[in-house]
Amino acid sequence: MTATRLSDLPARGIDQHKVVPAANAGQPSRETLALNGGLVIDPATKAIAPNISMSVNNVLTSGDGPFSADGVDDLTALPFLYARWTNPTVRQLEQRLAALEGADDAVATATGLAAIGATFFTFLKKGDHLILSDICYAGANELARRILPDYGIEVTPVNMSRPEDVAAAFRPNTRLVHCESPCNPILRLTDLAAIAELARKHGALMSVDSTLATPVATQPLLLGVDLVIHSLTKFINGHGDALGGVVCGRKELVEKIRSRAGVYLGAAMPAMNAWLIMRGIDTLFPRIRTISESAAKIAAFLQGHSAVEAVTYPGLASHPQHDLAKRQMGMFGGILTFQVRDPGQMAQQLAERLKVVHYAFSLGHQRSIVVLLDTQEIMKSTYQLTGEQLEDYRRFAGHGVFRLSVGLEATDDLIVDLDQAISV
Repeated sequence: MTATRLSDLPARGIDQHKVVPAANAGQPSRETLALNGGLVIDPATKAIAPNISMSVNNVLTSGDGPFSADGVDDLTALPFLYARWTNPTVRQLEQRLAALEGADDAVATATGLAAIGATFFTFLKKGDHLILSDICYAGANELARRILPDYGIEVTPVNMSRPEDVAAAFRPNTRLVHCESPCNPILRLTDLAAIAELARKHGALMSVDSTLATPVATQPLLLGVDLVIHSLTKFINGHGDALGGVVCGRKELVEKIRSRAGVYLGAAMPAMNAWLIMRGIDTLFPRIRTISESAAKIAAFLQGHSAVEAVTYPGLASHPQHDLAKRQMGMFGGILTFQVRDPGQMAQQLAERLKVVHYAFSLGHQRSIVVLLDTQEIMKSTYQLTGEQLEDYRRFAGHGVFRLSVGLEATDDLIVDLDQAISV
């Protein structure tokens, strides 16, 4: 059988070269794009569910193909040749995510951290300057602050909730501003429109890790952000069984990432992971709605519990940036944090008593997960904040914060389980 490209097929949704933006006149809604974006009906079997193309290589239909990606402006314009460059299943995933974010295109990677690394190593070189959110995913923070300086890249960590601090951090050699909103683990927000305006003013790009918000809650590109990054391992996959990452944005930026980091760093996404993540995206909107509703009820319950000293959730009026959350987020997500008097003792108590919620790392799965993030330990291992930046962190996290990722269990069951686990 002759090898077939996505662009050769009668696509329902998006062909290989064009992605559908966010819904407007005549365009489907993003809820529909979560199901049909990038979907291609199998030409032989007429199967609706996406195929898994596990082949590493593909037949050359013209009898010849480029040996190297060097000098190729757009790898997706070529026939499928080699899976590290492009793969039919991964390409469908990229198109669906681009559609959800209203982006021109997207490039998928093996993990969320690989997507962040691909962005850093594509747009930063020796002598450049990165402005980094002082609180962001630990892997991204450590990559930026420990590894990038080895390559002659300057890094300035800044509290992104203070636009005046971000403005003061710009230098003539600033090329990229990277933030996270809400940030992991303290759920502090970044005013994306305000920071994007600052980046444009100084001729820099802005990237945001929007993993905790998901495309359901926030569309950063509409707020002026250049590149949106997700750890697909979390809410977008939603089942805790596949690693993945993605960068979405303008075509010229995405293709630069694909032709540099995508080809030469080698962190390609496996086809099976792409298929699993697309399966998760099918239910993304109803999952995030259900999880957000449940998280709001649990946050309110914990806020009134005698064993809990503080709760942080963007949907609570007590969140210091609640007004920004209402402007920037369509819903408030499935992550909340809470503080108690003795975090170490409570961690042991939760690990022993929980029956429905799981005491474990990671987040964004179908099952609820909680874990203690000790402030002293995380400062020693990752953030190393001092002075006003440390004080701001402690306002959100105290001596230690419990991060609760709400799943799809019945809300009442989760509340009963948390109540019996945290009560004296």
